[in-house]
Amino acid sequence: MWGALGSARQEQGSSTPGPAAGSRVTDSEPFRILWGFGYSARLLKTNHYRPAASNTSSPAVWMLLAQRSGRIPALFAVVQKRRIFTMPETVQDDTNPGLYSPPPEVRGMTLLNREAFKRTVIVPVLKVKKEIVHTLLKSLKQTVLQRPGLKRVVEDPEDEDSKLIILDPHKVPEFSLGESEKEVLKQLHISPEVSEYNLELTYENFKSEEILRAVLPEGQDVTSGFSRVGHIAHVNLRDHQLPYRHLIGQVIVDKNPGITCVVNKTNIIDSTYRNFQMEVLAGESNLVTKVKENNFTYELDFAKVYWNPRLSTEHGRIVELLKPGDVLFDVFAGIGPFAIPAAKKKCVVFANDLNPESYNWLLHNCKLNKVDNKIKAFNMDGRDFLLGPVREELRKELTLVKEQKTAFHIVMNLPALAIEFLDVFRHLLVGEPCSAAVLPTVHCYGFSKHENPTKDIQERAGAVLGASLEGRCSTYLVRNVAPNKEMLCITFQIPVDVLYKRPCPAGGKWHVDFRLLFCCLRLVPPHQSHGPLVPQVCVCHSCRASSATSDPSRSLRRLHRIIPQP
Repeated sequence: MWGALGSARQEQGSSTPGPAAGSRVTDSEPFRILWGFGYSARLLKTNHYRPAASNTSSPAVWMLLAQRSGRIPALFAVVQKRRIFTMPETVQDDTNPGLYSPPPEVRGMTLLNREAFKRTVIVPVLKVKKEIVHTLLKSLKQTVLQRPGLKRVVEDPEDEDSKLIILDPHKVPEFSLGESEKEVLKQLHISPEVSEYNLELTYENFKSEEILRAVLPEGQDVTSGFSRVGHIAHVNLRDHQLPYRHLIGQVIVDKNPGITCVVNKTNIIDSTYRNFQMEVLAGESNLVTKVKENNFTYELDFAKVYWNPRLSTEHGRIVELLKPGDVLFDVFAGIGPFAIPAAKKKCVVFANDLNPESYNWLLHNCKLNKVDNKIKAFNMDGRDFLLGPVREELRKELTLVKEQKTAFHIVMNLPALAIEFLDVFRHLLVGEPCSAAVLPTVHCYGFSKHENPTKDIQERAGAVLGASLEGRCSTYLVRNVAPNKEMLCITFQIPVDVLYKRPCPAGGKWHVDFRLLFCCLRLVPPHQSHGPLVPQVCVCHSCRASSATSDPSRSLRRLHRIIPQP
């Protein structure tokens, strides 16, 4: 309401609100029309609006509307006997111009000067005896001043036995109480006389949004939101806000207890180590901090590792899917927000991160949360982690599992790149699966700007995996990252024909077939093929059914990397 009032004053139109000349609008007509636009009876109570004897009630109703909403639609009109008058876009409150707004002189300030925000406003007060102050506050709770940071009761400089109760200027226009308030005062034997009081406002009395709205150029977006990481506030400023960045940072420090450092991201997240360059806008330059998430404590250097407090719910959601004894492979573990809670839940955890700083903080946080003996940590590329420790553990565990008791989960939380790693699962294992029920479950994260992000991420994941995921997966919208950009998690069990490379039932009978590039073992020498080098492949039904459908030359290169050549 406070900000709306200030904007209403600044956008005052040139026309005067009221009926057209010669027209007559009854006191009840504005109420009927306002009701039609959804304004409730509570808003139109008589103690908030008191019609005068003349036909000036319509401007009073418009004033009430402006005070409540801050804006009046330009096309909003009152119709009476075929005569129409339209109201201006906003209506000025002439009784309290600029009330509770910082002084206009602060506009354009780039270095914070707190003294420049001092100003004095005139507000209505009631003089009452000390012993009935509490009773009166309860009786007039809708009328007394409710603004945070401002006292409702102040000392009476002329009478030490009395107090002054500050009333809301918007509820007491023209310093005159309504009939219902007068009746309350009469029952308490209090004089209904309303006096003026000079209320001094300082920088401390204004909210951060009000300060920034007063300082930044009119019509520009105001930044007051931020991500909090321990004692650090992380903002993403737009270009037009950069000249005011140090002032914005200092205001955030001043108005948010516990925040001692404000940083602004100066480049995009680096896709290798998931960190970014940042500038300290205000406060101390210490970026080593401590955070709490889902009852776990993590310590980190915010300048060197990735941490996003907006993923707290997602971390908890995945951990809830795990049961004691399950195996978790965290491919891009960071400092451990998936791995540590899973280990605490008595899961077997393998956690990996390529960033050496993240790896070191992962080890530190494992000790901090007393799970260091329950997590096997690795500092490897994600692809190498999947082809090494993950494959070896799956090969060993899946051959031992006879009944469905242990579930295997693979978390891939690198939304910018994780989908590109899914091709690793193609024939990761060799042999026959013991049970389809224990196939590993993958939770892979990705970004999408598509109009149908669910379909987009499903098709992209299926293309890289080499198998359609339609009807075999679920997607979960994690959060909106930016306009038209979503972060999603796609969950699926790796299809058995994708995960396993089965033995050839043809008994090793091989010959050349240009249509298939599967089971490539060696190349035919040029003098035997009478042409360019071609792959020898198996053409049995089993291998045909399992063959990839991607580009042949790409498949050949991939197979050559995997299978040693003689």
